[in-house]
Amino acid sequence: MTAPHEIVLRKEFPDPVEDVWSAVTDSERLGRWFGTYTGRGRVGGTVELTVTGEVDAGGEIAAPVTVTILECDAPRRLVVDIPESATSSWRVAVDIAPDGDGSVLVFTQRVADGVDAADVTAGWRWYLDRLEAALHGTARPEWAAYAP
Repeated sequence: MTAPHEIVLRKEFPDPVEDVWSAVTDSERLGRWFGTYTGRGRVGGTVELTVTGEVDAGGEIAAPVTVTILECDAPRRLVVDIPESATSSWRVAVDIAPDGDGSVLVFTQRVADGVDAADVTAGWRWYLDRLEAALHGTARPEWAAYAP
């Protein structure tokens, strides 16, 4: 396995930490911008995640994947491993902190060398903008504006 590096994205929201946290961790709200999961998430446990957002980018709903929850400090930090293939996974961390009257979300993903970081970064920027649209009830952004 090659050495990993990180993609770090920061997004500010006018919404309180608890609302952003809920949009990231509640299956029904997560489904509005990314995908849904089944199971009861807890540290050391797993949930079955079905990514549905890809449909809006011209893709298909992927088969569910087993996501491992590594850390959870509600409503501030969530770290998970999302399988990327049979032999590798994406370590994803979401940190949410107060920022003035709103909050700031810092998204970090560990990726292996050889992965197209520009494509992965574009995808997560798109998803974070979809999160913003879901929080505010506005139109979801089009993938074409993000595709590298």
